[in-house]
Amino acid sequence: MLKLRQIPLFFRVAVPMAVATAVIMIVIFASCTQELRKTNLLLPVDYANVPDDMILTNFHTDKIEVRIKCRPKHIEKLSKRSLVYPADIYTDLAFDPAGGADAIEPGSYLLPVDKNRIPLGRSVSIVNITPSSLSIRLEKKVTRVFKVTVPLIGETAKGYMALSPECEPATVAVTGAESLINRIQTFTTKPVDLSNANENFKKEVPMDLGQPELFTAAQSIFVVSVQIQPLTGTRTIEQIPIELQNRPGKKVSIEPSTISIDLKGPQETLNNTNLADKIYAFMDLKGLKTGVYARHACIDIPVELVMTNASPRVFTVKIE
Repeated sequence: MLKLRQIPLFFRVAVPMAVATAVIMIVIFASCTQELRKTNLLLPVDYANVPDDMILTNFHTDKIEVRIKCRPKHIEKLSKRSLVYPADIYTDLAFDPAGGADAIEPGSYLLPVDKNRIPLGRSVSIVNITPSSLSIRLEKKVTRVFKVTVPLIGETAKGYMALSPECEPATVAVTGAESLINRIQTFTTKPVDLSNANENFKKEVPMDLGQPELFTAAQSIFVVSVQIQPLTGTRTIEQIPIELQNRPGKKVSIEPSTISIDLKGPQETLNNTNLADKIYAFMDLKGLKTGVYARHACIDIPVELVMTNASPRVFTVKIE
């Protein structure tokens, strides 16, 4: 076997270089002989630079389909990228035949798709783009102030009722496309649920605005206050006996001996079957001597009730 120092220097350098060159050529040849393939890419359109006094409505092209031709390895790389087509409305419309950027008016426009804006790289060729133009509609941006309405759903606890809700703030400024803003009749929040409510409460409620991407509300959360009150009614309690207090040690009579009263208050209290037991009628005879007197009766009723009438109002008391 030849020792290393006996191999000419030329062969020691040339042979490894030749092997490396051969490997590189094989790789290049293999890559060059890969069959080109065609495929379609669906790119979302990213609209930028909308004129300040305009709104881009929903009536616009939101995607384009790009047919490309390249080697399979490039297709795989592209599939892992989040590609979008950047549409510059202000720049594109500045070159519209209708006039310069300062002359942009509400209306429908076609923006040509520029393939140079699609970042695919030099190894990928674009075969076709569909559609070739982006269709957009611009509307004038307007702002209006609306009174906020709070819808109520559900039923309060039995015997209670809800008063009209109060909202803070009571009004809100809404900005959007003129045609859509003009169609808004009322501005409402999400519904407030009253189910089984029996006391006052406050709640934060978001707005309920359709197509929120087309509107901008100055306020998105509202504080709603709802007062819950007992349902009121009336009831007549009849034949309440009148108790005589501090009776003198003599024969005493009262005519009539009972009283009837009309009450108003919460239905829950009025409907109590034991209500009559909680009502007390009396007359104080302290200091009275023999004789006939016209006297009024005193009535004790539950504090949540109001007496609206009593019959009779005057009683005849006879002390013998």
